[in-house]
Amino acid sequence: MYDTEIAIVGAGAAGLSLAYHLCAAPSKAPSIVLIDAPPGPLRPPERTWCFWEQLRGEFDEVTSADWSTLRLRGPDGISVTGSPAPLRYKMLRSRSFETFVHKRLEATPGVTRLAAAVHDVRDGPQGAQVRATGSRGETLTLRARWVFDSRPLPRLPPARTTLLQHFRGWFLRLDQPAFDPGVADLMDFRTPQPRHGLSFGYVLPSSPYEALVEYTEFSASVLNDAGYDQALRTYVGDQLGLEKYEVHRIEQGVIPMTDARFPRRAGRSVFRIGTAGGATRPSTGYTFAAVQRQARAIAHAWHEGRTPHPPPAHSRRSLAMDAVLLRALDTGRVNGAGFFTGLFTNVPMERLLRFLDGATRWHEDFRIGLHTPVRPMLRTAIELPLLPRLSTARERTLPASRRQHGRQKEM
Repeated sequence: MYDTEIAIVGAGAAGLSLAYHLCAAPSKAPSIVLIDAPPGPLRPPERTWCFWEQLRGEFDEVTSADWSTLRLRGPDGISVTGSPAPLRYKMLRSRSFETFVHKRLEATPGVTRLAAAVHDVRDGPQGAQVRATGSRGETLTLRARWVFDSRPLPRLPPARTTLLQHFRGWFLRLDQPAFDPGVADLMDFRTPQPRHGLSFGYVLPSSPYEALVEYTEFSASVLNDAGYDQALRTYVGDQLGLEKYEVHRIEQGVIPMTDARFPRRAGRSVFRIGTAGGATRPSTGYTFAAVQRQARAIAHAWHEGRTPHPPPAHSRRSLAMDAVLLRALDTGRVNGAGFFTGLFTNVPMERLLRFLDGATRWHEDFRIGLHTPVRPMLRTAIELPLLPRLSTARERTLPASRRQHGRQKEM
């Protein structure tokens, strides 16, 4: 029997980040049990998390690459290149982040790491009880004053619109230099576009010889492995002009893009964090930065003796705009490639990234909105409140997202 102040279920980006921020002041850190899935099918493979922030950040020592110049290529091949200064786009590998956080946890008294498969979290008047099965098959019961659960929800909540951001990435290695390590391609729309939604290539070079190259779609259904590989071969060969390359690692995932509401409180003493707690930005899939905001706020509340309720990850205004965009994409009223190309062409890159992170003010949002297809967006905004939130066949287990800014590239 374990007894602790805080139990964190899941040691992905959300769980690790919360443990990290709770231990920011070791002399005041609570007793914590961090429960990770045992090695096997329940533990996700290594992921890549991308986000943007100012030049210096607290995870810079384990960031694998960063870029001060970003590029978007339209369907016609014309590129838009710019600097988001003072912001930089950063890439973080999950294994490096885990090692970094675990060093802090090991130096903090009262922190216990536990490998177990959690199958039940029960709320109570004075705390909560976590029931799990250990790595040797033993039954474990843990009592905690507060439980933060980052496990994927069993089903997506009812929504008016649900699309999927699904992708497959190849980590490429070349014999001859071909990449510009100073420029990241956020979206390359020289890919066949689905009727509803969009698709694009995504290129993050770490050296002239190495890069993460992805094929991504926003659409209603995923592809099979052969479909992703064919799309990648076509993009790498026809658009990037590469004939000889080695694929030394593969990354694949699905991120829900939905206007569903994700309750952050599951009981008196039980809270949801991460994607299950609404941290994923519906219009882009980025999660990692929102996870950090939530984790800092939870830790701050606990240190002040307040109920550590996770705050909303995104403002109501941001979520309302995202709902309009998702509906417009899903109905086919808005051409996705044209929509994002227009934004990157007409809006300063630093302002656009702040917009995508929900950090712009209403008057900035209004001006940015003038660079979108106004009539179809207005039509969608008018009809949206009249649409019911439905549970549909698209409901599914929420997958672990690696682009957590998001996208957890969480776009």
